[in-house]
Amino acid sequence: MNKTRPLDQCPLCGGEKIKGMTIFSVDLGFGVVLVRDVPATLCSQCGADWLSDDVAARLEEMVNDARLRHLQVEVTTFPSGEKFGAGPTP
Repeated sequence: MNKTRPLDQCPLCGGEKIKGMTIFSVDLGFGVVLVRDVPATLCSQCGADWLSDDVAARLEEMVNDARLRHLQVEVTTFPSGEKFGAGPTP
């Protein structure tokens, strides 16, 4: 029997998906980038997170900028003035 979950439930644990903030990190090999206060959809039970396409594109720009500066550690905050949401809660 194939059970389908409602779109507002986490596919991993069945918890409720809510809008919130997360931390994004990436290891570039020569350094680490950490971005705080990233808008995301979060599971209230297991903590899994999902990013909207717009947020992911902005994070990619931020990581590429850090890569060009070749810093060992960069800690920054997601730009709050930009109009990014956590995306529609599926």
